[in-house]
Amino acid sequence: MKVLSKNKIKLISRLQQKKWRDELGCFLAEGTKLVIDLSTSFKCILLVVTPDWLKDHLPIQTEEILIVTSEEFKKISTQKTPQGVLAIFKKKETKWLFPEISSQLCFALEDIQDPGNLGTIIRVADWFGISNIFCSQYSTDVYGTKVVQATMGALARVQVHIVHLPDFLIESKKYQTPLYGTFLKGENIYTTSLTTEGIIVLGNEGNGISSALENIIPTHLTIPPYPSENFTSESLNVSVAAGIVAAEFRRRLVINKKI
Repeated sequence: MKVLSKNKIKLISRLQQKKWRDELGCFLAEGTKLVIDLSTSFKCILLVVTPDWLKDHLPIQTEEILIVTSEEFKKISTQKTPQGVLAIFKKKETKWLFPEISSQLCFALEDIQDPGNLGTIIRVADWFGISNIFCSQYSTDVYGTKVVQATMGALARVQVHIVHLPDFLIESKKYQTPLYGTFLKGENIYTTSLTTEGIIVLGNEGNGISSALENIIPTHLTIPPYPSENFTSESLNVSVAAGIVAAEFRRRLVINKKI
């Protein structure tokens, strides 16, 4: 077993800040399922584990492994109940082409601020077979520790791209990509005709979709409350809305295939 050096502790601490994640091109992940899932898609440069963890698991492929005591591990853990495994992964460049995404169902996220929301939306995308998410430049960092944790490993299968959303959506129209946006006032998603492909835009938690994007998006969708005449909450949480919308799009796909 090794004692964690001050430099390694410092590195792990720094990676909890976006500035250092951007500068070093790395991010943190902690927990058995998360680390194992991410190792299938990201290069691991450091794996820190306890002997107890190694008894039940095979170490993943990594450039460096440190086996430390439980007490040493607690110094670097961000969890209340540490599972005994933490990894530093290398970020990877994401790639996409308009002709490809025009035939897929994708999410576009405008200024999502809450890490839990972004992480959950990535999980929703993974569940419903949505492989690409396009985030505005002012959304919370996809590689933030809380976001990565909230994805529960879905980040290994969903590509998240940072784009200038107005330009991205305008460009997508050149490829006849259907555009949908979620609004408080719009067409009832359950009675509106939907395509099996397209880009679904979800807005900021407090402000929704901005007017700049609203004017670009031709189809405005709303998730009606039930019953419609009842007084209800002002709006749905954005990650909840993402799940409902994705489920409805996929439900239509299944129905169309059966016809």
